[in-house]
Formats: sequence, C-alpha cells, structure tokens
Amino acid sequence: MAAKAKNTQKAGAPKKTITVNRRAYHEYHVLETMETGIVLTGTEIKSIRQGKVSIVDGFARIENHELYLYGSQIASYAQGNIHNHAQDRVRKLLIHRQELRRLIGKTKEEGLTLIPLKLYFSKAWVKVELGLCKGKKLYDKRDAIKQRESKREIERSVKQYR
Repeated sequence: MAAKAKNTQKAGAPKKTITVNRRAYHEYHVLETMETGIVLTGTEIKSIRQGKVSIVDGFARIENHELYLYGSQIASYAQGNIHNHAQDRVRKLLIHRQELRRLIGKTKEEGLTLIPLKLYFSKAWVKVELGLCKGKKLYDKRDAIKQRESKREIERSVKQYR
C-alpha cells in the first residue's frame, strides 16, 4: 500500500508573504485590518508567484455593494499569450456581507480609507490584508520619523556597550 502525500502547509503554518505596502504605514494610521480574498486570472497568479506585483498605489472602493481593488499592478506574464491580463485592471475583493456593511458605514461616516497592506498566500489562495486607515498629517509623519531614529540610536548605543 502506497503512503499518501502529506499536505506541506499545516493549519497553523505561517503565511507566505508576497509583498508589503510599507508606504501605507508611513502615510496612514491603520485603525484595523481584515483579510479578503481576491479574484484573479491564471496569468495573474503565475505572475504573482514570480513576485511581479505592486500594491503601493492601491486602494479599495465599495461600489454596488461589492468591494474592488484599484491601482494595484500585476505585471504581464512573460510566457502568456493573447489571453494575458491587463496590468492595472480593477480586481474584485471577496468579503463577507456583514463585514462589507460595517465597512460601508465606517468609510462614509468617518471618512476612512481602505488601503491594501499586504498580499500573501494562504494555502493555495492569494489573500489581501486590507487596512481601515485614516490619513496622517505632516507633523504625525515627522513624529514617527523622530521616534524611529531615536529608537535606532538607543539600539546602537546599547549594542556598542555590550
């Protein structure tokens, strides 16, 4: 009797990160995050597996009670044919209806924005971590830079005297 092949990724295994939107953490206060699925074509998946994706300029918008991702770039697949995907097309995000209703209220009333923070594989599926964000003012950005620099300086001095 032949042994069955085991699943390589366990339930508690870490997710494989594809890309992170580091600029979003500098430009926005992230109030909460949520995981959404994304509708992709075959050539998009192949291009994502090669790491040719950027979500830096991306944002999500709710239209007709559905969630869409704008501004994300997935490069054309090199071995693709005439059925290759458009690089900057609008992609549908998959989210539960209750979460969508809650997001509609938050984005309309409080003036918050939905920004993609991370793109990663969860088992065989590509997931997008969306952040409910509020824009930072210039002085908030300066304070964050000061705190980061002072933390680095403290770590350097501690490391030097060890």
